[in-house]
Amino acid sequence: MKILFCYQTFRFIWLPKPSGRHFHKDHQLWAPLTLADFEAINRCERSLPKNFNFAGDVLDQWSQKEQTGERPANPALWWVNGKGDEVKWSFRELGSLSRKAANVLTKPCGLKRGERVAVILPRIPEWWLLNVACMRTGLVFMPGTTQLTAKDILYRLRASKAKCIVASEEVVPAVESIVSECPDLKTKLLVSPRSQNGWLSFQELFQSASAEHSCVETGSQEPMAIYFTSGTTGSPKMAQHSQSSLGIGYTLCGRYWLDLKSSDIIWNMSDTGWVKAAIGSVFSSWLQGACVFVHRMAQFDTDTFLDTLTTYPITTLCSAPTVYRMLVQKDLKRYKFKNLQHCLTGGEPLNPEVLEQWKAQTGLELYEGYGQTEVGIICANLKGQEIKPGSMGKGVLPYDVQIIDENGNILPPGKEGEIALRLKSTRPFCFFSEYVDNPEKTAATIRGNFYVTGDRGVMDSDGYFWFVGRADDVIISSGYRIGPFEVESALIEHPAVVESAVVSSPDPIRGEVVKAFVVLSAPFKSSNPEKLTLELQDHVKKSTAPYKYPRKVEFVQELPKTITGKIKRNVLRDHEWGRT
Repeated sequence: MKILFCYQTFRFIWLPKPSGRHFHKDHQLWAPLTLADFEAINRCERSLPKNFNFAGDVLDQWSQKEQTGERPANPALWWVNGKGDEVKWSFRELGSLSRKAANVLTKPCGLKRGERVAVILPRIPEWWLLNVACMRTGLVFMPGTTQLTAKDILYRLRASKAKCIVASEEVVPAVESIVSECPDLKTKLLVSPRSQNGWLSFQELFQSASAEHSCVETGSQEPMAIYFTSGTTGSPKMAQHSQSSLGIGYTLCGRYWLDLKSSDIIWNMSDTGWVKAAIGSVFSSWLQGACVFVHRMAQFDTDTFLDTLTTYPITTLCSAPTVYRMLVQKDLKRYKFKNLQHCLTGGEPLNPEVLEQWKAQTGLELYEGYGQTEVGIICANLKGQEIKPGSMGKGVLPYDVQIIDENGNILPPGKEGEIALRLKSTRPFCFFSEYVDNPEKTAATIRGNFYVTGDRGVMDSDGYFWFVGRADDVIISSGYRIGPFEVESALIEHPAVVESAVVSSPDPIRGEVVKAFVVLSAPFKSSNPEKLTLELQDHVKKSTAPYKYPRKVEFVQELPKTITGKIKRNVLRDHEWGRT
């Protein structure tokens, strides 16, 4: 198997002495920062260093500890594909291999510090290599799910002015169809055992690349990554994070919510395109020196999932509530999860019934967390705290979480309002830096002395928070954020659609799904509803990312007579959820 040969080459390649810097050039810090230092920074007990780089200041420190025998050479990354192929890299191996990848990006790809790189890869080891390589070179990493369509990719490349795209072969046709419309793009890098005309081959360049590379000294507030996040109107916004907001900002999350130690093995199921992959499969885990376990699993399958959980010594599991809803449909008492100790969930609200069923069948609690791409983990149920079924838990450090009204006034316990974070004199370092090229949207996140999340909730008298819903129209289905405008824009392109309104609709497995109310044009009013529904669903899958398609379609004579699309959606959503 060709691709296995590439992975085996990665695993057994000759490893030279690591060549990164190990001491800060910041005149105040002449010794490497420790985990205790990172925690103190998160608690606002210590100032942020002038310079920080996750690869040099965290990963290379673990590598040094392996060299000196201060820690065993346990895997930093453990990857399987369910077909017998396996990759295990220690931190030392990850360091050497990521230096080679860094040289691929800067030499044959010709990329320079600060330039943006779109990375559209599935759960394969190269995603982690290239992530770390971008850190080492000061490149801005922009992940995307492989479900993106040509239209989605075009928007991301043009909006970001990306200089390079890294993609797997299933993404190549979509990229090729729009690449002529991307004047800033200068390099296409293919991750595949096969070659493609017009693309550089990562595998070929990697084999000949040097493992000697000096990690750049990036500033703590220097851009590190951009995540595209959906909103109510318009195209996704570009939320930019700094070296420290991601690289230091998830220290407390890793210790207290994920409850990780260096001996743990965490399996986080998030798609590589989302910030949750960064939280659970890169920063929180590797800050604690834990092993990140990855299963290729292109499509979720409960039997494969359960077999994996029983076969491998996974101690910590993190997945969206949708996965747990599917798992509790099985007879879980038949399975022995010998090593599993800690289970987490987030990305969408967790039903109390699922929490109770999971505990009844496995004996394990489910610890729900709530956060955002822009600011990370906001609330969580932590080990040792009482879990109130249906609650997101309490606010977590360093945030002061409150419920406020439309004027920025703090509401008393039991009153519904917007979930917000109280700001002090300076913007928290763990916040996103900005929505790139969108100062209006960036400014709109601040209301008085608060950052507003756009989510509505309630806090009880014990300080526990309860999610009510989005203050805007964003739909959260199976952990995916879906903007209704994107789906409505895709539908209106079809000749059968005169008008549409897209809202969330309750679903027992996914929590909520996309539903489209559609007004048909005259020639299609006599069409077979079932066939036309399938045709519209297929059209949306081709026009935008497939996970956004409406799983429910209702044909109506007319939509509510309102001034704005938002009010129209509110009326329909309230009806759909039985609130009228």
